[in-house]
Amino acid sequence: MKKILFLIVCVAALFSCSDNNTSNKNPNIPSYSVNAYLNTTLPLYNNLKFVSNPVFVPNEGAKGLIVMKTGEGTYNAFDAACPNQAFNSCVAMTIDGINAVCSCDKSAYNLFTGLGGLEYPMKQYRVEFSGTVVHVYN
Repeated sequence: MKKILFLIVCVAALFSCSDNNTSNKNPNIPSYSVNAYLNTTLPLYNNLKFVSNPVFVPNEGAKGLIVMKTGEGTYNAFDAACPNQAFNSCVAMTIDGINAVCSCDKSAYNLFTGLGGLEYPMKQYRVEFSGTVVHVYN
């Protein structure tokens, strides 16, 4: 009986880790394939060596990516499209410190959490870090 209960708990834990969060089911942002490799030894991505120094990566995702180191070996990557506006109504969000700011309604989103106090948070992508390369993908 204990083995069956253990198996049920393990299966439930496995399925509870699905990627069904609101940030990736935003009707305002179309889904684009993202597979970016950012080498932190290059001057363009050098800020990614330091916590709280986000960089903008154009030509990826819907309106570009905003990537930031959040801790030792940990990074966040978000789409630069305004999450609470129609896709074609705004240009890419801009970086203001540790926030991303929407060009349409001037709402700010925290780059540690992706939250901005409105209905939808920023659309987040997966990130892996290996050596000097930050890999952003979906």
